[in-house]
Parts: sequence; C-alpha cells; structure tokens
Amino acid sequence: MSAELESRTRYDPAAAEPRIFERWMESGLFHPEPGGTPAENYSIAIPPPNVTGVLHMGHALNGTIQDSLMRYRRMQGRRAKWILGTDHAGIATQTQVEKLLRSEGTSREEIGREAFQARVWEWRERYGGAIIEQYKRLGASVDYDDERFTLDDAYVRAVLKVFVDLYDKGLIYRDNYMVNWDPGTRSAISDLEVAEHEVTDTLYSIDYPLASGNGSITVATVRPETMLADTAIAVHPDDDRYTRLIGESAVLPIVGRRLKIIADPYVKPDFGTGALKITPGHDPNDFEIGRAHGLDEVSVIGEDGRMTAAAGERFAGLGVDEARAAVVGALREEGRIVATEPYTHAVPFSDRSGERIEPLISLQWFMRMDELAAPAIAAVREGRVRIHPERQTLRYLDWMENIRPWCISRQLWWGHRLPVYYRGEETYVGLEPPPGEGWEQDPDVLDTWFSSALWPFATLGWPEDTPELRAFYPTDVLSTGRDILFLWVARMIMMGLEFTGTEPFADVNIHSTILARDGRRMSKSLGTGIDPLELIDAHGADATRFGLLAMSSTQDVKFSDEKIAQGQALANKLFNASRLVLLRVPEGVTVPATVPAPQTVEDAWILSRLQRARSATERALEDFEFHRAALGLYDFVYGELCDWYLELVKPRLYADDNAGVCEVALHVLAETLAIAHPVIPFVTEEIWSLMPGTEGLLMGSRWPTGDDALGDPAAEEEVGRAIAAVQELRGWRDRVGARPGATVPARLDAPGYERTAEHVARLARVDFSPDGSEPVATVPVPGGAVALFASDAVDLEAEARRTAERRETLQAEIARAEGKLANEKFVAKAPEAVVQGERDKLAALRAELEELR
Repeated sequence: MSAELESRTRYDPAAAEPRIFERWMESGLFHPEPGGTPAENYSIAIPPPNVTGVLHMGHALNGTIQDSLMRYRRMQGRRAKWILGTDHAGIATQTQVEKLLRSEGTSREEIGREAFQARVWEWRERYGGAIIEQYKRLGASVDYDDERFTLDDAYVRAVLKVFVDLYDKGLIYRDNYMVNWDPGTRSAISDLEVAEHEVTDTLYSIDYPLASGNGSITVATVRPETMLADTAIAVHPDDDRYTRLIGESAVLPIVGRRLKIIADPYVKPDFGTGALKITPGHDPNDFEIGRAHGLDEVSVIGEDGRMTAAAGERFAGLGVDEARAAVVGALREEGRIVATEPYTHAVPFSDRSGERIEPLISLQWFMRMDELAAPAIAAVREGRVRIHPERQTLRYLDWMENIRPWCISRQLWWGHRLPVYYRGEETYVGLEPPPGEGWEQDPDVLDTWFSSALWPFATLGWPEDTPELRAFYPTDVLSTGRDILFLWVARMIMMGLEFTGTEPFADVNIHSTILARDGRRMSKSLGTGIDPLELIDAHGADATRFGLLAMSSTQDVKFSDEKIAQGQALANKLFNASRLVLLRVPEGVTVPATVPAPQTVEDAWILSRLQRARSATERALEDFEFHRAALGLYDFVYGELCDWYLELVKPRLYADDNAGVCEVALHVLAETLAIAHPVIPFVTEEIWSLMPGTEGLLMGSRWPTGDDALGDPAAEEEVGRAIAAVQELRGWRDRVGARPGATVPARLDAPGYERTAEHVARLARVDFSPDGSEPVATVPVPGGAVALFASDAVDLEAEARRTAERRETLQAEIARAEGKLANEKFVAKAPEAVVQGERDKLAALRAELEELR
C-alpha cells in the first residue's frame, strides 16, 4: 500500500471515477430488495427526464441533491431506493421525430400513425438511454436495475385505469371550451405550458356604426383580424358615456352582422375607448363573457392557424398576419379606423413550439380539479406535505385555491391514447375496446403531465399490490424546480391522495435555479448554457457536485467557477491529507473499532470539532440546506482537519512511536470520509479503499454515531486560543517582512497556553524564552501578548518606514473622506447607499490608523 501511495502524488478523478462507479454498480446497493415498511425505508422518485434529453445544469443540480440525500439515508442503515425512469415527453419527442422525417422528405401524415409510432420507438431505443448514462458520470446512485418508462405496458395500464376511474366519477368530461391552441404543434396545451412575453402591437381604434344610424361606437383592439368573429360590444354598466346605448345594436364593419351592446363589469372604462368588442371564439375573457350573456360563438381562425370559411370568402385561407393586414386594409377603405398607436402588452406564447398562442374554442377532454384539489390543499395546510422553502407553500396554496379545469387531451400521435371510443352518438370509455362493430377510438393522447402525475406510485407497480409498492410508497422527498410546482408536484399530490389514500411524499424541496455567469438564464440558443459533463471532464464529478451544492440555496444564483474550483481543491486537499497520514501508519495499526482516547489537547479538540461537523452536516441535509452542508464540510476539512490538526500533530506522526496518534488520525479521517461521502462520494470512496482495516464500500458503511461525551468545550477554547495566537503572529511576520524560515526570539506573556505554547512557537516560527529584556514589538494574543525581541530575522527599520508610509496614506484618505462628507450638497443629493458607503469607508480608515499608532 505504501508503495502505491508513494507513487500517487495527486488525485486523478478521470482515472478513479469509472473504476469506483463500477464497484458501486457491482455491489447491488443501488437496487434494494423490497422489504420492511415505508417508514423504515427511504425512497425518492427521480423527476423523470425526457426520453430525448441530455444532462443539463438543472438535472445535475437536482441529481446531486437527491444523491446526497440517498447516500446519507443509505449510510444510516435505511433500505434506500432511488426510483429511476424516463418520461415519453409527448410533444418534445414527437417534435424531434417530425424534424427527422422532414429531413427525409416525408411527414407523419404521409407515413401514417402506426408507422410514425414505430419511428418514435426507434428514436427512443437509439437516444433514450443517453441521459441515464450521463447520470452515472455524476455518481447518481439510482436503481439502474429497475428503470421505468411512462409508456411501459404496466405503466400504460395504470394511466388508463386512472382515466377510466375519474371518468366514471364524473371528473373527466368532454366539452367545447376555450383552450390554448399551439399552432406550432397543432395541439391544445395547458395554461401552465404558456409563457407570456412582452410584445409591442398596434392598437387600432375602430368605429362600429350604430344600427339606429345615429353615430357610432368606437372600440380599440390589437387583433383586428378577430373582429370578424365579434358577436357583441360590451361597456361597463356604470360608464355614463354609454349607459344610453346599452341594449341597442351596432353593425360589425366589413361583415354587416348586428352586435348587441351589453353591460358587463369586466370592461375597464379607462382602457382604450371604454367599449370592448366581444369575440367569444378567440379570447378567454370574451369567452367567459359570452357564456354569461348567451352570445353566439364564431370561430374564424382554424387549428391550422389560417382563417376559416366563417371569416368570409375575402379572408378565408389567409394566415393570421396576412388576415390582419387585409382586415386593416378593408377598414381603411370604409374609413373606420380613427386612430392607431403602439401598445406594449403581455402576449401568450407556447413553451413547446415558441409560437404565439391562439385562444380557440375546441372540442376537448377536460378534468375537473376542485374536488381533487381540496384534500391536496389540506395535506399542505396541515403539514402532512411540507414544501421547502416556506414561501413556495404560499404559491402552491394560491394556485390550488384558484384551480381551473385541466384540458388533458392533446392532438398528438405519441403518448397514452385516450381509452375513449365512438360509434355514432355513442361514447364508450374503458380499459378494453368495446364489443361490437363500428367503434372508432379517439385519436387524441393524454397530456404528458397526466401520466407523470402518477409517477411515485405507478413506478412501483400500482394498481397491483406489489412488494415494491408496500416497501417504498409513500416516498420521502420530491426534489424539483419551482417551474413545475403546479405542472407536476401539485398534480402528484392530488393523484396520490385520490388513488392511494396517502400523500406521495412528505417533503418537497424546491431547489434554486443556477443562472449563467452573467445572470441570464442558461440557454443554448442564447449561448449562455454550461454543460455539466464538460465540468466533470475538466474538474471531476466531486468538484462539480460540490460546486453545484455550494451555489444552491433558496435564491437563484449565478454560476460560479470559483465554487467548482473550490470543490476540486477540497478533493485534492482531502486526498493529500489522507496520504500524509496513511504513509506514516505503522504495520498492524488499523482504523479503530471504537473512538480512541485522546492523548493530547489537540486530539481532544479535533474529536470535539468532528462531532460538531457531523451534527452540522446532518442538520443541513435534513433541512435541505445543501449549500451549508457543502461549505460546512469545506470549512472543517480545509480549515480544521488539514490546516490545523494535521499541522499540530506532524511531529508526532513523524516520530518513531506514532501508533497512538495514528489511531486518532485514522479514526478522524474515517469519520470525515463518511460525513463527506454524500457530497463528494468518489474521492471519499477512493480514500476509504486505501485505509487499513476498512472492509467493503464506504457507500455501504454506517453513518457516524454522535457521542456527546466527545464534546470538549475546554479543549476547543484552548486550541482555538492557540490558533488565534498563531494567526496574529503570522500576520505580524508578514507585516514586518520576516524571512519565511527564520525563527524570531519571543516571550509569551499570557496564561492558558500551558499545553499549546510549543505548537504556537513551532507554527508561528518563534522561540519562546523567559527573556526579560526590552521587546522591539508586542503582538496582542488571546489572554495577553507576545513580546518580540531584536533579531536579524526582521528588519524593523524597514517595517517602521512601511508603517509611516501607510500612516501618511491613511491620513490623506481620511482627510479626503471627511471633506466629502462635510460637503452638504453631496450628502443631500447623493443616494443614501453612496453616502453610507463613504461613512463606512471613513470608519474603516480611522480604525486601521488607530491600529498603527
């Protein structure tokens, strides 16, 4: 072992990680056999990545978060299952395959549904496993032996059963209703798949002549092409300008249709002219007004994004933009446009295709949500499901309390086809096709999020009473980004309660979003994307994991190269520190089975600090404060174990009789590897394999047990005092330019260093003696001071000159700052933050000058 370690002067993640991961896979620890109860076990269902996906920064961060939790609980002795699977991702996957077909000069319509589905399955077989292999690079300890897919036969059966059961309960129904129509995918999409972008359009003021012939009423619109579908004009009931017109009719320009003038409180009197054209077929708010007033619903824009025959022969077949230009032209011919102005407003766009949404009335399948939402609201209000951070709870409750019906049908060919059949006026819904001839199945498929809502229990075999379901459901934690709190998390809670009677998880961790270095969102198209695989290639998986956790918190944060570098430094430091100890362990000394008794105050100190590090790491992981777990480990490993304890015990390690200190050092190292393993698993597993007396994998070993008896406040205070003294003396040496290797004669004039004076002297390179001569300098330390005596190691005259020069500089800067703050105009006109900054700077300058006196 010594020969091998002697030759390994640095940790090489590229060489170590594949070998270590292979050992993990072969161990079987990723694949727990079902047994016990969910309360005894621990499980997380991975947010299923798209079958066509590749690892991006969100996957990398969330995968690291989940893996840290899984490794921690596994080491606590829990039977831990991280449920793995991928999502068929209906629209996203279909879009990819349609692009492929177009490149081949064909289309899904040309090859037909059956052939198209076969091509999608080919795509899935070719590309579907890419992201799973990439998760392995990250070190994710998911159950690779039990991978699920949302179009597995068993999963499909579960989805169809849920649809049928909800239909039988009256919660799923078919209706002509306003939907978000995505012309890009030619499918309806849900409200949650719509993003609003600011757009500047032209606001047209258009005169609609009154049917009485006595004047006109002017309306304002940014979409004149939809006026062809107007069926009324609405005004506010209290708007004195129009109360006399309520109940009368206007005439729709170009078309000639009579429009009743109605009163509705929705109308804003201060927008435009205060008169609103009502187009129930093409505006969600107009649709609601139309239904309330019993208005006709005319559709002039079709699902292909072109004007329908209802728009009239002059406009039928035109694209929306072409129709707008044509309608405006026709209105100008009639002299109906009285004003135009730029108007900036929020416009809905499809998150799926990027195209502008067309609100259309469409015959779709919907799901009533209010009955399902009530118990899901109670689960969060009563604390059975806890959402972290707390502010996300308010978002959840606000959305759930105002929930709307969900359009669950999609006009796609890839996905779970609706278990609905039609024959004439008959409709049949069931798990199997109906008996008899003449039945045709509905061509639509279910929204991807419908099947994803069953993920925590359908992946475990529901509706069958499987051993996996009994052992691992409900799961413990769901970790995800805030963007799918409603799309997915809320729906899983609703479905879990409805079909299993139990909340699907106890805790929801909403992790932060890591932004690009410049603060913009990460995007390939914007050139701001950062590939986590490139980070792993360059710095190693541990460095990447550490950096991502250190960046994460409850707030979105810019990507930090420094945090990745910090993780790489931590892995190297831990490896080198371990090597220092292991190369000095004598034959026969192994990691002790019990905590060895401390031999010195520094031993007692590190054992006490180790207890604090363990409990702090536990608390951070259990509170989902992963940045605290990562940075706390860094502070302990770097700042206490390596920089101080190993420096303090070096003489003992290098001594011939070092068995005692090696036992303490091995124990501390073993415990440190264990508590660091969830965050940086590869390097800790590598070092563990080099430790004398360890058996098996670190991943499968037990989490350190806390022992309050090891807490030693007195030792912490004593060594802490010595560390502070060393830092003060090193600072003095730097200031006076003492030669690095030279020892300065000194006298310690402070109590409390009886067991640490030797350490202070060695680490600060001073030579303590009871000399009673006059010191040339005095350095304050905890409890007193250290007197420094003349020596050729220090040029005190040079230090005096440097001090004098610095004093002059400080006095000049203080005078400038005082003059600036004495300027009444500056204090009155400058922002308060700028003024306060000057005050703070002046206070710091004065404090530094005081120290030099």
